[in-house]
Amino acid sequence: QVQLVESGGGLVQPGGSLRLSCAASGGDFRLYTMAWYRRPPGKQREPVAILTGGGAIIYADAVKGRFTISRDNTGNTVYLQMTSLKPEDTAVYFCRLSLSYLDYWGQGTQVTVSS
Repeated sequence: QVQLVESGGGLVQPGGSLRLSCAASGGDFRLYTMAWYRRPPGKQREPVAILTGGGAIIYADAVKGRFTISRDNTGNTVYLQMTSLKPEDTAVYFCRLSLSYLDYWGQGTQVTVSS
């Protein structure tokens, strides 16, 4: 059974940094596309950063230059390093692992950027 466990969310002041982690278990995820999405208050879920199994990376325009997605050597953990955080980054952040018809989501972790 595949499980995704996210951690690292919390309250941070504008300009601060956080690192989110998503640990996957129950399979071999080295070929999977790993991604982070977020759902701001009152809005729909949107993609933030995508890391394909082949190593290609795509960032949403709103986070380019501030966020970095990466994965560990086992391929089972994906990270999102967030810097220069802004109030508009406030959202529930979700990790997603996908390969063909296989599609798994984490439970979400709250990130609040406020002074």
